[in-house]
Amino acid sequence: MARKLSLTHLMLLALTWRGTVVQCLALTAGSPAVDPPEDLLISDPGHLGHLDISWSVPAAVRNLTPECARCVYQLEYFNTNTGSWSAVRTARRSYRAQFDLMKDVRVRVYTLLDGPCTNSTVIKSQNYTEVVRRPAGTGVVGTEVQDFLCVYQNMKHLECRWRRSLKTPADSLQSFYFWHRELDHAEECPKYIMLGGVRSGCDFTDKPLPDFTDINFCVNGSSPDGLLRPSFFSLQIQNHVKPEPAQLHLHVEADQLQLQWERPAGRVPGHCLDWEVEQNQEGPDGKMKSEKVNVQQTSFALTSVHDKDRSCFRVRSKLSRYCADRSFWSEWSQPACYPEEEAVPEPEPDLVLVYVYVAIAIIAMLVVLLCVGLVLKVRRSRKTKKPDSLLTTLFARNSAVVATEA
Repeated sequence: MARKLSLTHLMLLALTWRGTVVQCLALTAGSPAVDPPEDLLISDPGHLGHLDISWSVPAAVRNLTPECARCVYQLEYFNTNTGSWSAVRTARRSYRAQFDLMKDVRVRVYTLLDGPCTNSTVIKSQNYTEVVRRPAGTGVVGTEVQDFLCVYQNMKHLECRWRRSLKTPADSLQSFYFWHRELDHAEECPKYIMLGGVRSGCDFTDKPLPDFTDINFCVNGSSPDGLLRPSFFSLQIQNHVKPEPAQLHLHVEADQLQLQWERPAGRVPGHCLDWEVEQNQEGPDGKMKSEKVNVQQTSFALTSVHDKDRSCFRVRSKLSRYCADRSFWSEWSQPACYPEEEAVPEPEPDLVLVYVYVAIAIIAMLVVLLCVGLVLKVRRSRKTKKPDSLLTTLFARNSAVVATEA
C-alpha cells in the first residue's frame, strides 16, 4: 500500500515537472513573442482628473505558475504637467494617476516576465496595449475661466480666484468643485467670493485642506446658451503660500544702521522664509537709487551711515525652495527711513487777526440786525398811517356836503 502511494506521488511530481519544463521551453523558444496585457480600461470615478487604470493578464501567460515566471507590468502615461512620459512597474493589474481632463489622456502598458523559465532575465513584450482618451469637448466654446489662481494666505486659508471669459454669457452661473484623497467624492465651494454680483472665487476659511496632497479643482457652469466649458486644475497648497508682511524697525548703533523685523505670526515655519531687503536712496541730484539684498536672518546692518543721504528700507518674504517648490512674495512692509524726515511745524495762527475777524463778524451781525429792525419799524408805521388818512378824507368830504346844503 505504501509503495502504491509513493508511486502515485512520483507520477504527480513527474507530471508537474514535465508541465513546468514544457512551459519553460515554450517561453525560451518564443520569448520575443510575449503578449501585452489585454482589456486596458480608463475609468473616471468623478475625482476631477484622478483616473483609474486597469487591465487583464494576457491569455498566453495565464497558465504560468509562479515557479516558472513572475508576471510584472510596466505602465506608461503621458504627464501633461512635465510634458513627458512617466513609467511605473507593478505586479498589480490596476493603477491610479492624475491627469488633465482638458487634454488627451494617453496610457500604454507592457508585459514583463522574469523567473527560472526565462533564465532569470526579464522578457518584455515588444508590443504594448494603448488607450487614448480625448477630452469631453462639451460646453460652449471659449467659455473656460481665465487667470485661475490660488493663494494660501499665510498658511491659514486658501483663496482661489478666476476671471470670466469674454464669451461667457452675462447671466451664466458658474460652480466650483474640489477633491482630494481624504474625500469620498467631489464637494462644492464652501463660500463663494462675489464680484459685481457674479461668482469669481472660492474662500476656504472654514474648510481646511491637507498639505503635500494633490487637490483637484473644477470650474463649470450653465447658461441659457448651454453648458459652459469646464476647466480643471490640480495643485498642492504648500506651493502657493503667501506670507503676511513683516513689521520693520531701524535704529543707529555704533555708527551702524540696524534693520530688524519680526516673522509673521501663524503656521509658516520661520526657518522656511527667505527675505529680501530693498534700499531706496536719494542722491544729491534728487534721483533715487534702488538696491535689493537677499538675507536668511531677520536682521540686516549697514556699516556706513550718511546723515545727508536719506535712505528708505522695506522688506518682504517668501518660502524657500527647501520647503516648497514655489511660493508667492509677501507684500512689502511699511517703509522705514533714515534720517527721519523732520516734521515741519504748522504755523501758529496770528491771534490778533483772529480777534479782528471775530470783531468784524460781530459788527456785521449787529448792522444786519439794526437794518432788519428799521425795516420792520417802517412797515409797521405805514400800516397805522393809512387808516387815519382815509378817515380824514371822508370827514372832509362830509363837511363840504353839509355846508353846501345849508
